[in-house]
Amino acid sequence: MPRRLSILIPVYDEAATAAILLKKVIDLPLPDIEKEIIVIESNSKDGSRALVQQMEAQGLFKVIYEDRPQGKGHAVKAGLSRATGEWVLIQDADLEYDVADYPALLAPLQKGATVFVMGSRHLGLRDWRYRRTGAGRWLGPIIDLGAWVYTQFFNLLYGTSLTDPCTMYKVFRRDCLTGITLHSNGFELDWEIVAKLVRKGFKPLEVPVTYRSRGFNEGKKVRIWRDGWRALVAIFHFRFSSL
Repeated sequence: MPRRLSILIPVYDEAATAAILLKKVIDLPLPDIEKEIIVIESNSKDGSRALVQQMEAQGLFKVIYEDRPQGKGHAVKAGLSRATGEWVLIQDADLEYDVADYPALLAPLQKGATVFVMGSRHLGLRDWRYRRTGAGRWLGPIIDLGAWVYTQFFNLLYGTSLTDPCTMYKVFRRDCLTGITLHSNGFELDWEIVAKLVRKGFKPLEVPVTYRSRGFNEGKKVRIWRDGWRALVAIFHFRFSSL
């Protein structure tokens, strides 16, 4: 009997990539896995909602329509509330990550080797940089250095040795979240999920994934100052807060 995988795809102002990404996810063959694709559309202003509505008519995915954008974390939590799969995978609506990595991400779960997998943008690289495109000659290395510092801080606080805890690609057994309440509405949810699953005893297995960073002029929504501080606070706060 196929195992069900819930793929959560938040969409907000991604008209340039959302339809392409959705088609890639829909068309990707995953033997012995039933895909439950859940799109969370947050009332985009660039035509993304109309694109999602057109594709929804094909009956190949479910859609949650939010009346206003409340952050990626809020959208992911909305998707989790509707997910019915044994496993959950989080997928952004841009094309920074390659859906061709799904089989590698799912293999450890299918084999029973772990219940929590993360796609690392660092594994397999020669150095600590993974933003080689999009972010700019100077900004890219600065962001990468900041991510490296945050990663070391996380590892120190949580007793882990992860290479990329803020990666988008998180795949886990849905019942791992039993007893956990997720609070973050922004990008800091990436840190909260890892923090709370690790604290509950689920140590993630990292596998290398392909990554092509995009620039702010291409629609990247993370803001260094705003989201950087929120991430730092989240790393510390969720180490000591209740699950």
